[in-house]
Amino acid sequence: MTYQQPTPPPYPQGPYPPQYPMQPVPPKKSNALKIILLILAGIVVLCGIGGVLGGKSTKSAQSHPTSAPAPVGDAPAPGAPAPPTAAPAPTTEKPAAPGLNTPVRDGKFEFIVTNIQTGISDVGTNPYLRKTAQGAYTIVSLTVRNIGKSPYGFSPSNQYVFDPQNRKFSNDAAAAMNLQSDTSLYANINPGNSITAQVVFDLPADSVPDHIVLHDSMFSGGATVSLR
Repeated sequence: MTYQQPTPPPYPQGPYPPQYPMQPVPPKKSNALKIILLILAGIVVLCGIGGVLGGKSTKSAQSHPTSAPAPVGDAPAPGAPAPPTAAPAPTTEKPAAPGLNTPVRDGKFEFIVTNIQTGISDVGTNPYLRKTAQGAYTIVSLTVRNIGKSPYGFSPSNQYVFDPQNRKFSNDAAAAMNLQSDTSLYANINPGNSITAQVVFDLPADSVPDHIVLHDSMFSGGATVSLR
């Protein structure tokens, strides 16, 4: 007789709940990110508080500035040498012009004004050459010397008189012919020689001559002589 192992009975159906497969537990998130964010938030808050406090302290300092000691200025220290005194500004006044009987030079000529006559109504005795002034004649007598090395011509038309208003007057050659006909228009002067001439100017009756500017030519700078 062959022995047979008995078949175990089936699992009994009991009151236990059915068994389901377990879900996997998710891994816990790291707290490092939260810690970093909290630190950054704290830094931002601290910076904001510091800025507010700094602004208040700046406004307080501006509203109540610290009084600084007044500057001493330019006062020299004891024992220091005194600063140099500024030199006086140069004057711009022109020197006074030479007067009568004083030699002046322009170009190749040396001039000396020897006499002046004013308030003359007419000149000349010849009825055909006699001249009557529009205002009043001024007659300037002068000596002209050639200081150059060659002959040079003197022309009364290059000489000008000015009144106190600085008005310029040219000579009246026709009136001067009644006085010195040989020098009234032109005179050639050799080196070292001199001539005398009378130059006539017709000024307003209510004016007087102030100075004369003498030229050796129409292009020269001129030499001024006072007639006052």
